[in-house]
Amino acid sequence: EVDRHIGLLDRLAACFTDHRNPESIEHSVRDLVAQRVYGLALGYEDLNDHDDLRKDSTLALLVGKRDLTGEQRVRKQDRGNPLAASSTLNRLELGLPESATSDRYKRIAADSDAMDRLLVDLFLESYRKPPQEIWLDLDATDDPLHGQQEGRFFHGYYRCYCYLPLYIFSGEHLLCARLRTADKDASSGSVDELQRIVGQIRARWPKTRIIIRADAGFCRDAIMAWCEANDVGYVLGLARNKRLQRALSKEMEAARLACECTGEAARCFRDFRYRTRKSWSCERRVIGKAEYLPGKANPRFVVTSLSSNEADAQSLYEERYCARGEMENRIKEQQLGLFADRTSSATLQTNQLRLYFSSFAYVLLHGLRLTARKVW
Repeated sequence: EVDRHIGLLDRLAACFTDHRNPESIEHSVRDLVAQRVYGLALGYEDLNDHDDLRKDSTLALLVGKRDLTGEQRVRKQDRGNPLAASSTLNRLELGLPESATSDRYKRIAADSDAMDRLLVDLFLESYRKPPQEIWLDLDATDDPLHGQQEGRFFHGYYRCYCYLPLYIFSGEHLLCARLRTADKDASSGSVDELQRIVGQIRARWPKTRIIIRADAGFCRDAIMAWCEANDVGYVLGLARNKRLQRALSKEMEAARLACECTGEAARCFRDFRYRTRKSWSCERRVIGKAEYLPGKANPRFVVTSLSSNEADAQSLYEERYCARGEMENRIKEQQLGLFADRTSSATLQTNQLRLYFSSFAYVLLHGLRLTARKVW
């Protein structure tokens, strides 16, 4: 019902070009895409699960098959199996746009740009009218690798070989899931993704205010300068250094005394202007949180384009910036619940397609979540 309402699978199938001989096709691209996405949503993470699932008449009904028992299959050895096996689904993932027309087996090619646009279109269509303001949350996470996949690098922070996918959410809505190699900065490619997403949003919602939010890994002058040049707000974590800590020293002392008096955590805030010695192109507003926990100092900083009239220091940190932590739950839903980390194929491009399938399974289940809220 959710798929019929949002038209997800038909539109996702339209993002693929099928170069197969029409007279030799038993499973349409739409059938294959539906089988893969529904399988992930139902908890079947691996392609070889479909060697058993291909016999499932209920899943065949869900996919849209008319021959629910598979008794009308052309080849005798396929009868009794209404759905595709893992080998057929694997060829769906391995097709390349540049070679699909001439390849003997892998003749279905995915259009990644079309899938990127579809994620944003589904987000836009979830609103009956344009909102006054939206927040875009950016984050990077680790996708551990256990083989010799293309683009395999060791990441010092995560202490493993991994990919470093970039996610962009707006609330619970997924707008971008981009697989990247782990030899890059956490913010790598963010400006390109923001330019694409913000442009698509503003084409539909020209008056909606857009603000981005991310941790200190995204506090880069290129991102902030792009936001300032394109009328996009930002609230970003800022890594502490000696200059910042000196600027917050009085507030830290006050927080320490309060903590020692009460035995409980105490915090104060300071709102000031700051510019790095070399890396920033201009001075910007910084909020310092002077927090002292029993036995431990915990200073934190954020940089923002929002004015003090829009949000004072405390509310900007506690209510605006800290809300980004909810995005981590959405990433967990993708990786732990919908197997976005099953990137065991040899090539980066195929693993990106697997991430797309997981992403659209998330969109489907989020559509179910939205529908349930409206019903209840």
